[in-house]
Amino acid sequence: MDPLKMKQKINSYIIDSQEEEIKRIALELHEGVGQNLYSILTGLQFIESGTQEPAMKNYVREMELLIGKTIQEIRLLSVELHPPALTTLGLLPAMKSYIKCYTSTFGILVDLNSDGIEKQIPEKDRIAVFRVCQEALMNIAKYADTSNVKINFFWKKDELKITIDDFGKGFQPKEYGDSSGLAVMKERMLLTGGQCVISSKIGEGTSVEISLPLE
Repeated sequence: MDPLKMKQKINSYIIDSQEEEIKRIALELHEGVGQNLYSILTGLQFIESGTQEPAMKNYVREMELLIGKTIQEIRLLSVELHPPALTTLGLLPAMKSYIKCYTSTFGILVDLNSDGIEKQIPEKDRIAVFRVCQEALMNIAKYADTSNVKINFFWKKDELKITIDDFGKGFQPKEYGDSSGLAVMKERMLLTGGQCVISSKIGEGTSVEISLPLE
């Protein structure tokens, strides 16, 4: 087998294995840990209702608030790891679900627009595109120093194009080369037969262009 094809096959296997593990962890967080914490919260509420001593009542209420906050954080983490909508509803609903969590976490407003008729995408390709978008948004939160992001989906007959623009401080691509995060974004799209092109200018922001061939 051609060395390049062998490398791509190995990379694909590694990524698929990682995604299966991520999916399992997300499910366990949501249905396992999350449900257990909810049961504890219900028990504390029962204890609070039967307690008359003010200090104890206040203490139990504080514990309820803490557990409630933890449950919310676990739900957000579960969605971040693997949005249920990605499997059940498709790429666009999954992105909308993730963006809600993203904005509530980082305070960055994301304007998402979709042009054309959404098409069904194989789950493997769906996951790849979602992960690349997710990585782009995380990079924006870490480095772009911006409060607004624009994402456009362009659905064509044989191709999906996505642009992500952050209007932030930008960077010099030559200085970073193919850093691990950028390289993984490009590799994920290459394995789908698509592309990920990243361009940036200091003071003008960064643009990520994703293309995925559609059958």
